[in-house]
Amino acid sequence: MWKLGRLLTVFRKELRLAWAVLRDSRTPKLAKLVTVLAALYVISPIDFIPDTIPILGWLDDGLIGYLLLQLAFKFLPAELLATLRTRVGGKTPVH
Repeated sequence: MWKLGRLLTVFRKELRLAWAVLRDSRTPKLAKLVTVLAALYVISPIDFIPDTIPILGWLDDGLIGYLLLQLAFKFLPAELLATLRTRVGGKTPVH
């Protein structure tokens, strides 16, 4: 069960980082667009796996949303990503 708690902690940090990406004026427009797309996919009723299928439907939303956020973070300059991670209390990337 502790792995689930750690996963939720990581996910919460990623969500705070996504919010910081949207709010920072230095963020490239493409990174902001992909971040918004990630949020829209999670709240959209249209999914690859319907939410009516227990657990798999929710995992589908979470996994695709997470992958889209990671893609958005790839569009950020390394210095900006490190600054935003530090600001939200996340870890700095390892090169």
